[in-house]
Parts: sequence; C-alpha cells; structure tokens
Amino acid sequence: MSPERINPAELSPPTGFSHAVVATGSRLVFLAGQTALDGAGEVVGDGLPEQFERALTNLLSALAASGGAPADLARVTVYAVDVAAYRACAGELGRIWRRLAGRDYPAMAVIGVTRLWDDRALVELDGVAVLP
Repeated sequence: MSPERINPAELSPPTGFSHAVVATGSRLVFLAGQTALDGAGEVVGDGLPEQFERALTNLLSALAASGGAPADLARVTVYAVDVAAYRACAGELGRIWRRLAGRDYPAMAVIGVTRLWDDRALVELDGVAVLP
C-alpha cells in the first residue's frame, strides 16, 4: 500500500508538499541527510538549484538502494542556509522535484540553518519512507 496524502479543505492549499501522510507498510526507511556531495565526497554545484538537484538525487539513490521509490516518501525535511534564496528558487526547485520524484509530495518542512556540515553546502535533505 502506498502512502495516502491528506490535504484538508480547511487548510491552505499545499504547494509542493502534503499536509499529512498516512503510511501503512512493513518497512520503515530512515534516510540520512544528503547534500550535494559527489561520489568523491566533494560538494558540486555553486547555486541552490544545482545543489538541491544533487542532494535530492542522492536521497533518492539511498531510497532506491533500500528498495523504495519516490512515492514511498512519507516525510522530507529540507535544511537551507538561506531560506529567502530557497523561496526565490521555489518554482525551479519544484520543477526539479517533479522531474526526479514525481507529483507524490510527502509531508515536508523547510528549516533555516546557520550552516551545514560541509561549508560549501547550501541545502540538505533527509527523509522517512514507508515501504509495502
């Protein structure tokens, strides 16, 4: 069974996320925070969209290696060093999400942080998935 997205009519319409996700399954997958690291451990991409794409690709790679797919994501948290820049790029980031993960949005939050583990990292994503 795939996660059920819940978006109550009395809440503001969600854009790029679901208000709640009900998940029933047999395996819970906790996905570690992923930044724009390449296979050699170097941050790639100078801008937020490029780094977001790589971080999301890394997150989805870890999910796939666990036997999951983007539709299995129940929760994703985005940590951004510049929330204003994240908001300014929201349209482009949404297009990247839809291209890589589809339109099945998990429950999401964007959290502003002072910095991430790697000095050059602008964004980090972690998540929880529920597999059937």
